[in-house]
Amino acid sequence: MTKISGKSVYEGIALGKILVLQKTEQMIRRRKIEDPKKELVRLQKAVDQSQKELRQLYEKAAKEAGENEAAIFEVHQMMLEDDDYRESIEDMIRKENLNAEYAVNIVCDRFYKIFDEMDDEYMRARAADIRDISDRLTRNLTGHGENDYEIKEPSIIIADDLSPSETIQMDQSKVLAFVTVHGSMNSHTAILARTMNIPALIQVPVELSNLQNGTMAVVDGEKGELILNPDEETSRRAAKKIEQEREKLQLLQEQKGKESITADGKKVHVYANIGSVSDVDFALDNDADGIGLFRSEFLYLGREDFPTEEEQYQAYREVLERMNGKKVVIRTLDIGADKQADYFNLPEEENPALGYRAIRICLRQPDIFKTQLRALLRAAVHGCLAVMYPMITSADEIRRIQKIVNEVKEELDREHAAYQVPEQGIMIETPAAALISDRLAPLVEFFSIGTNDLTQYTLAIDRRSEILDEFYNPHHEAVLRMIRMVMDNAHKAGIWAGICGELAADVTLTEEFVRMGADELSVAPSSVLKVRKEIRMAHALMDISSKYDL
Repeated sequence: MTKISGKSVYEGIALGKILVLQKTEQMIRRRKIEDPKKELVRLQKAVDQSQKELRQLYEKAAKEAGENEAAIFEVHQMMLEDDDYRESIEDMIRKENLNAEYAVNIVCDRFYKIFDEMDDEYMRARAADIRDISDRLTRNLTGHGENDYEIKEPSIIIADDLSPSETIQMDQSKVLAFVTVHGSMNSHTAILARTMNIPALIQVPVELSNLQNGTMAVVDGEKGELILNPDEETSRRAAKKIEQEREKLQLLQEQKGKESITADGKKVHVYANIGSVSDVDFALDNDADGIGLFRSEFLYLGREDFPTEEEQYQAYREVLERMNGKKVVIRTLDIGADKQADYFNLPEEENPALGYRAIRICLRQPDIFKTQLRALLRAAVHGCLAVMYPMITSADEIRRIQKIVNEVKEELDREHAAYQVPEQGIMIETPAAALISDRLAPLVEFFSIGTNDLTQYTLAIDRRSEILDEFYNPHHEAVLRMIRMVMDNAHKAGIWAGICGELAADVTLTEEFVRMGADELSVAPSSVLKVRKEIRMAHALMDISSKYDL
């Protein structure tokens, strides 16, 4: 029996035979071509074929996994037609006389790097989408067919990594679990695994060439373990847990349509965090009370120029209309640090996480900020919009924001444009903001606590550094005391306070957050029902103090 540890994506358990998927690598050679026009025609044919395949995948996914899971293939079709992506490839063919597959490969690497180096795990996972569409385009240029994903019997799938299109081509009814050597918590395979309740592990350091198909294994999502050749007792315990998990999932579905209210009557909104318009489907499918964090920077990344006001307005409007009156909290531009876009011409910095990013860019380059604010104020008439500003450290920053918002209002008034000033709040994600939250609260209408950065800055630990994993502790007393302090100061000023970082989905803390006075917890769509269930069992117990009282 061999145990190998990885990172759990979904805390389920599976027992069965393994099936190792090894992809056929494509060798791409650099060639000089004599006729760029002819090469561009060849590229267009490959794009057309790729679009046709993506439409077929959409139909298959919609039929087998539902519209939400299928939406990724609509996104892939749009990415394939993205101006920046296509123009970058065509420029290399036209100006450098390079063969199309080589140009696709180079552009893919460039876009992949942009997303892969981001700190935000959700945005980092989009790198896999770039690789997926580029691989498809390359296969259609070179004439190589799809890899074989036929699964003949229920199996635990083990692979180096899995793209969305690879995952959806499998017969889901025969997938007992996913195990990948690489991958991220927000990859589409991970999302699909959580949505369909398929146990999954990522970052499992296993050598694929040493594995034999048909080997018995256990995937323990709770412990994050792949167990090869389990002994009889381990197999028996796994089988018993599988039955218990099945009963639990059936009970969780009963949370749909219920109010997020504690056993003693306190209402706590359970919202969803999303990173693109297409993610609204995930939020609705999991019965989220609203959107607590809409990362607007996705509109700025992977392109060569700023998005126009109209592009932004249409995206915000679509989200608001699809949420049909439920609250949508949009975070303004949080570019910089790990999220880079060349056209911003940001300076290179020794420590970008502490540098020129987020609201600091908006205040120093108000033209960029004003364009986004104009789009937001115009979109606000189409639903229940709230706007929050990231990386705040002082009251002066809020006053400068208010001044710019007033200037935008005056512009829209002069133009007789339809608009509405949305509810405005700030993210509390720096120790500075937490410590002066009593002074910031009277200036805004809500606080949303970003626990990822708050933990990083409070503990002085780079959360991307694997070598520091053992020191990174989001349950650190200092972090939880700050959360308590922020909630107290919000309520003294008569405003609401929520949490939108990863800690909000940690159900071991749900009752503690309720006792602290959290008005809202915003989590990944797949965690909405789980958190609601915890809230409904929790007691606000206002006469019992939190152990993190100051």
